[in-house]
Amino acid sequence: MNSGTLFIGIAGGSGSGKTTVARRVAESLDTKGIPIIGQDNYYHDLSHLPLEDRKQMNFDHPDSFDNDLLIEHLQQLKAGKSIQCPLYNYATYTRRDGTERIDPARVVVVEGIMLFVDQRLRDLLNIKLFVDIEADIRFIRRLNRDVRERGRSLESVVDQYTSVVRPMHMEFVEPSKRHADMIIPVGGQNAIAIDMVATKLRSILEREGT
Repeated sequence: MNSGTLFIGIAGGSGSGKTTVARRVAESLDTKGIPIIGQDNYYHDLSHLPLEDRKQMNFDHPDSFDNDLLIEHLQQLKAGKSIQCPLYNYATYTRRDGTERIDPARVVVVEGIMLFVDQRLRDLLNIKLFVDIEADIRFIRRLNRDVRERGRSLESVVDQYTSVVRPMHMEFVEPSKRHADMIIPVGGQNAIAIDMVATKLRSILEREGT
């Protein structure tokens, strides 16, 4: 285990329920103030490109993420320093003005689809969880989210899923599952798996007196 911060990594396909699992794990611990960092906030800023060109970018490829910055921020948290986490605007494919301050904590949850693809990130994570949900459920969730929350049209979501999201999932996300310490079916509804993770974390924290 790394000293200092205990990093819990949660990966899985788009729409698998990673954020829900992250919140349930954080809520299951008695300790308050567990930050959750989303890899999505570390998409590269594309403000230098015309909007139509931004729409054509592959956001489901590992290169679409600024992992260098994410790794730097995790290392800073581990060293006991606060970070300024970027915020992403999904409608314009750019980073939003301002940042979110995240202070160092004994436990930090990090979630994202490509979290286990980069070995540098994997090496920073103490516990790695993969949320495994059927593809049709993930697609329905993504469709609802992108239309309601991100201002996308039905046609654009379907086209993006068939041409980019599914192929990239099969090439990168699905193979990264082998790096997980635990695979969680059903996602946030899997109370037994979440309780097992929380029990393990409590054991670690109690053993270290934190």
